[in-house]
Amino acid sequence: MSDNNPGRLVLLSTTHRVAPGLLSWPAWRTLHEAAAVRVADEGHPLLPALREADVAVEVGPCAALALLEEARAADGDVVWVLGADGEPGLVTGLASAAVRGETLPEVEMLPASYDLPGARLLDLVAVMDRLRSPGGCPWDARQTHASLVTYLIEECYELVEAIEDGERADLREELGDVLLQVVFHARMAEEDEDEPFSIDDVAGGIVEKLMNRHPHVFGDVVADSADQVARNWEQLKAEEKGRASSMDGVPMAQPALSLAGKLMSRAEKAGVAVDVPRGGSAADGAALGDLLLGIVADARERGLDAEAALRGAARRYAERVRGAER
Repeated sequence: MSDNNPGRLVLLSTTHRVAPGLLSWPAWRTLHEAAAVRVADEGHPLLPALREADVAVEVGPCAALALLEEARAADGDVVWVLGADGEPGLVTGLASAAVRGETLPEVEMLPASYDLPGARLLDLVAVMDRLRSPGGCPWDARQTHASLVTYLIEECYELVEAIEDGERADLREELGDVLLQVVFHARMAEEDEDEPFSIDDVAGGIVEKLMNRHPHVFGDVVADSADQVARNWEQLKAEEKGRASSMDGVPMAQPALSLAGKLMSRAEKAGVAVDVPRGGSAADGAALGDLLLGIVADARERGLDAEAALRGAARRYAERVRGAER
């Protein structure tokens, strides 16, 4: 072993969320210059890329002590390409040798590829595919878009509750539950015989929509305020959808108070003025509806959200009931 090039053990790690072979330049340089490169088995995902790049690779298990001995005797680096699980057994063995006071070569952890933001979404897609595929979960396999509607609505309300409660841990969990619904529906959509689409199509569609609806960011349109951005958004949306009325596209199945507020907001943005009954008594269902509609209109004029206000009152009522029960 040369004094100028002492033996060194390099533990090279990669992420399974990046295509095999997309490694950093320091990683490729280390692999090409190494005295020896090892992987544990033929199933290692990086092995074909290494061989295609003419990196000589020795395949087979190797105990920590044997690996250390090889690195001590080598005239250059010995590179061990870690598996997807990080091979904790090997790492523990190396640490134990250090604790015992054995003479160790220099050991370096070299990350060869990194997760980009959003990389864990790939794990979610893979898990959902496993659950839905043959040999996966029987319950997941028999679901349809229609059968999941109840869960989608429930998860959205649980997310709203987490936002209102201000609990960060709950917020993170409920966002995950809503995200699962999106991935679940997209995975089922892949199986449609006539019009299949995937989660990539879903993501691509929303990316295109966001870029088209933000010409002040991705184009040359000038928007000096949030109100101007909102007006541009509604105009572009109407043009894209080919809508003849400001009322088109409002989901009529949403809760009544939020529906009334949304319809009024649409009319206001379109510059359409329609009288709303105010005050009076509720002698019948129609009169009660008009009374509630007037309350929503009054709330909007004061900058209040009637849906959120009623939900808050309902929460306070529930607490009073719990107090009375105690």
